[in-house]
Amino acid sequence: MAIFSVYVVNKAGGLIYQLDHYAPRADTEKTFSFPLDLVLRPHDERVVVAFGQRDGIRVGHAVLAINGAEVNGRFTADGKDVLEFLGNPANYPVSIRFGRHRLSSNEKLMLASMFHSLFAIGSQLSPEVGSSGIEMLETDAFKLHCFQTLTGIKFVVLADPRQAGIDSLLRKIYEIYSDFALKNPFYSLEMPIRCELFDQNLKLALEVAEKAGPFGPGS
Repeated sequence: MAIFSVYVVNKAGGLIYQLDHYAPRADTEKTFSFPLDLVLRPHDERVVVAFGQRDGIRVGHAVLAINGAEVNGRFTADGKDVLEFLGNPANYPVSIRFGRHRLSSNEKLMLASMFHSLFAIGSQLSPEVGSSGIEMLETDAFKLHCFQTLTGIKFVVLADPRQAGIDSLLRKIYEIYSDFALKNPFYSLEMPIRCELFDQNLKLALEVAEKAGPFGPGS
């Protein structure tokens, strides 16, 4: 069981804090001969698999590294176009690592804003007056849990579907936010949270939740 990440979204939909706590690795590295038996296409400044699946490599996976060197979007470590490099028979055999691309800061900001909008839509569509909005989204790989305070701040946790005690963890994160962000004289409301004590206590709370489950009184 694991807690993957934490997001804090302000009442305007802006991402003011994000922590990647645990990222499961599903990278696959293989050595290929020419011609490459996968179809690659550029997508959102990355090179991804458009057709063909084998040995754990799936459609949508991005090229993460070539011959052990990390790629930079659509370019190799030494600045060459990835597709041109892989289209040259002289560069084979070649070792390529595939996997899910890592979200950029801009993508995380965009996703936080999108969830803020979905939360509002969920509240408006509810047949019950005063619905709180989306509290949980479930997939086969993770669950998204959301707790919104009375002031509109949203605390979002992505965790393993089997992880227990997330409701109490969300409230514990709210306590940490109140104690180490709101009481910090240098912190401005609705602005990004940059506080070492907040970071330290949040990471400790996540570790406790992973090991022990729900928080007890006074924890």
